[in-house]
Amino acid sequence: MAPRILLVRHGKTEWSTSGRHTGRTDIPLLDEGRRGAELVGKRLHRAPFDGLADAEVRTSPLSRASETCDLAGFGDRAEPWDVLMEWDYGAYEGLTQAQIQAQRPGWFVWRDGVPEGETLDELARRADAVVEWACSADRDVLVFAHGHILRALAARWLGRHVSFAARIQLDPTSLSILGWAYGETALERWNDLGHIDLAGQLAPR
Repeated sequence: MAPRILLVRHGKTEWSTSGRHTGRTDIPLLDEGRRGAELVGKRLHRAPFDGLADAEVRTSPLSRASETCDLAGFGDRAEPWDVLMEWDYGAYEGLTQAQIQAQRPGWFVWRDGVPEGETLDELARRADAVVEWACSADRDVLVFAHGHILRALAARWLGRHVSFAARIQLDPTSLSILGWAYGETALERWNDLGHIDLAGQLAPR
């Protein structure tokens, strides 16, 4: 079969809720984030996914992603992988967009990047490494990671410049699938929060 990449963004944290750029700071999940992780896990263990028995699983080693993986029921199968860590925001770590734009009016992360952190090209190379791994064998892969690296991964899967990631929003504990259509890479599913909505909760921002 043609390999697919199933993506789960980690659950809500205090910083993701307040809009602070959370790169390498190891922020724990909120209770709401833990519940969201359990819900996406239950979904992945029901039809049509049925636990993804043949999929290879990897997770960012940062606790908000690895705990999401554990709570979703895949921790015993997951291999931590530094390539899946979030964008290193350098000097902008912990700041909101408004705080950064107060210093740099008009600043846009997907165009201007971050000082003292990871460049757009470096982020793209990490995303490309995930694509290469995913395509290395005929099996699906499941990854638990972070908003910006997963958006960058989707952009590169589609053959776009990494800045295309600005156009594809991704919410906490969402489920997405990078697949195929007519022999070309495609978004099979994106930012799906059906498991949250069906549980009667408010969808994450």
